[in-house]
Amino acid sequence: MTVITCIEDLKQIYKRRTPKMFYDYCESGSYTEQTFRDNTADFAKIRLRQRVARDLTGRSTEVTMMGDRVAMPVALSPVGSTGMQCPDGEIKAARAAAAFGVPFTLSTMSICSIEDIVEHSATPFWFQLYVMKDEDFVDSAIERARKAKCSALVLTLDLQILGQRHKDLKNGLTSPPRLTLPNILNMATKPAWSMGMLKTPRRQFRNIVGHVKGVTDLADLTRWANEQFDPMLDWAKVRRIRDQWGGKLILKGVLDADDARMAADVGADAMIVSNHGGRQLDGALSSIRALPSIVRAVGDQTEVYMDSGIRSGQDVLKALALGAKSTFIGRSYIYGLGAAGQAGVTTALEVIQKELDISMALCGVQKATQISRDHVLVPSDFEGNWV
Repeated sequence: MTVITCIEDLKQIYKRRTPKMFYDYCESGSYTEQTFRDNTADFAKIRLRQRVARDLTGRSTEVTMMGDRVAMPVALSPVGSTGMQCPDGEIKAARAAAAFGVPFTLSTMSICSIEDIVEHSATPFWFQLYVMKDEDFVDSAIERARKAKCSALVLTLDLQILGQRHKDLKNGLTSPPRLTLPNILNMATKPAWSMGMLKTPRRQFRNIVGHVKGVTDLADLTRWANEQFDPMLDWAKVRRIRDQWGGKLILKGVLDADDARMAADVGADAMIVSNHGGRQLDGALSSIRALPSIVRAVGDQTEVYMDSGIRSGQDVLKALALGAKSTFIGRSYIYGLGAAGQAGVTTALEVIQKELDISMALCGVQKATQISRDHVLVPSDFEGNWV
């Protein structure tokens, strides 16, 4: 029996159990993958400040996000094709998040639909919206999220144009996968995954198929998706979507202080400092490097969260110390999902919470809400002296 001590342990099991094309989809960035690597490497540049002789009883990792109390400052990011990493993956992840007490965010490009999640989990979740040229689809998605009583809309801003990911092109990535000889041979080495996918009816993008005119099969879906990301998404359109939704709005993909100010000005309830996991603009700053300037830019106008690069409870602590109110994890929970389904997601959350709790204690902190810049040591040039 494998003893799971860290997220890396889950990643190794995930790699063994998941088809290569979906492992590569998760574990890759765009172009040279510089930003993908920096997202994790830059956390290592920050040190924790050990403090002693403190009262460490009554510790708590609880915080609030969007006015709701959560078990720790972590939410599950929207991840496309999660249901191909593990059969019915979005349902399993949503259930694990609900039981643990953290938010789950469903992607527009999910395999399980909004309605699938409602049917299998009674806990309200967040819905992430990609703005498409097809306005009828966007209107319908917003209305479906409202009907599902989604408690927040997460509007992604950094996917107007799709960044090129070399591995996906070489693997011929689709959902469901194209049955090329290399793919068939590789899937044959993943019997549990293959049997699970055969048993579930959820193998396509069910938020799209059946909800878009003329999209009935893989060829239609692929053609529609490749043409649909809206390059005309601007702040005026963000305002219109905010008004149309009428509920809590989170803007995801902010990486620049000027954009952060604009996000606050349009009335976002929160923003997520994110570079899409290094999958969009290669060469952009890591999220943890960009975070401090964005926190300074918006102050307490809106809640600031951070996504991209979180692999441990110590990473969560460092993000909070640099000003984030909470964090999002994507790959960390996907590793758990691919390794052991719903139980694996729970294990990933437990690993992060335990490490956060112990690291807080050794930094002399009782509560996650008390974490501040005083609890870390940051190199003087960490944000860079860019000209």
